[in-house]
Amino acid sequence: MENGGGQSVVGRARQNEPFSPGALVIATLSNPREKFWGMILALAPAGVSLSGIELASFEDLTVMVRDGEPFTPAVVFFAMHRIERVELDLPDGNLPSLSQRFLAKTGLQPSVALAPRTSDPVRDYDAVAPKEYE
Repeated sequence: MENGGGQSVVGRARQNEPFSPGALVIATLSNPREKFWGMILALAPAGVSLSGIELASFEDLTVMVRDGEPFTPAVVFFAMHRIERVELDLPDGNLPSLSQRFLAKTGLQPSVALAPRTSDPVRDYDAVAPKEYE
């Protein structure tokens, strides 16, 4: 969806709110400690819904996607009490972001690979967003 200036509505939202739906992030969780790479589906006071993978599986995922094997991202909700940190997946100096590495290794945009797999994306977002915080 674009406005008259040619910039998409999602693009404007990302400029104003970096942790909006569609942003690629790395979530660090506690109890148990783990990291998750994915795309934000919803962010609420109760927690965050992501579509993605455990960071430990990143290299295996790139090989699977490159080889054309089927892949369905996990759609998960992490309660706020488990979240230690959520950071945007951005390059760090000369080090590429995970998104850049994924694209280089697979030729596929991470936002395409991590998109929830149903015929109705609006239903996907509604299904993972806690209703009491809307």
